[in-house]
Amino acid sequence: MSDLQKLHQLAEKRRSVYALSNQLPVSNDEVVKLVEHAILHTPSAFNSQSTRIVVLFGDDHQKLWQITEDTLRGIVDNEEQFAATKQKMDGFKAGAGTVMFFEDHSVIRNMQAAAPLYADKFPIWADQTNAMHQYVIWTALASLDIGANLQHYNPIIDKKVADTWNIDEHWELNAQMVFGAIEQPAGDKEFKSVEERMKVFG
Repeated sequence: MSDLQKLHQLAEKRRSVYALSNQLPVSNDEVVKLVEHAILHTPSAFNSQSTRIVVLFGDDHQKLWQITEDTLRGIVDNEEQFAATKQKMDGFKAGAGTVMFFEDHSVIRNMQAAAPLYADKFPIWADQTNAMHQYVIWTALASLDIGANLQHYNPIIDKKVADTWNIDEHWELNAQMVFGAIEQPAGDKEFKSVEERMKVFG
């Protein structure tokens, strides 16, 4: 199999998997090394390297989703509606860990000062860099037969997260990736046609 075929296979293997358990097929250290590699080798505009990552395992992973559950309980009035939310939180807690993605705004501001002509673009490029880290890590996890799904409970949990894990004041939470052993694979996926999503000229 060629490298391109392997890449395509991994891209197809990376799916949103919600039925997870905490029995990873690899060690926590292997997951950490995977994330470290992504941090070092994922590109960023102007080589700004503004993405920041926190990996939570075990009790810390559980704590994050309890914080999220408690926060949502204070927002969702209807107990019946909250039952569905609680079920989602329990599903996240069942996983082995969470990767939290942040952007360091002090880096973005420094880049804006150094290249004022592009000042309004640096926040956009930072979001793109963050998204690339998410994709690289998600795909790498899939390569190890680890399932994952991506969540966005920021900004409602930002302050509590920052206080709990002593997060730098310049770091802004962007996304939370839950991961774990795959208990049930992702379902079928519908695709819009390539023709309506892509144009080729020349």
